Amino acid sequence: MLRQEQNFAPDHGTWICGRCRVPLEQIKVQALYLQSAFDVTLPRCPKCGMTLIPEYLAEGKMQEVEALVEDK
Repeated sequence: MLRQEQNFAPDHGTWICGRCRVPLEQIKVQALYLQSAFDVTLPRCPKCGMTLIPEYLAEGKMQEVEALVEDK
């Protein structure tokens, strides 16, 4: 299984969970895609666990990783 660790923060400002109304914290989570696991640090609500994937990550890095994994 491929493992990679990276830290991704939101573009700017303090993000608040819309459900819990508490600030998001940078928390290590595991992103799974096909048979690969990626340890990443993302903004996540410490109360409900909802994770924010910043737009630049979803439209950039994640698409690159999908292409690499699918080409194997």
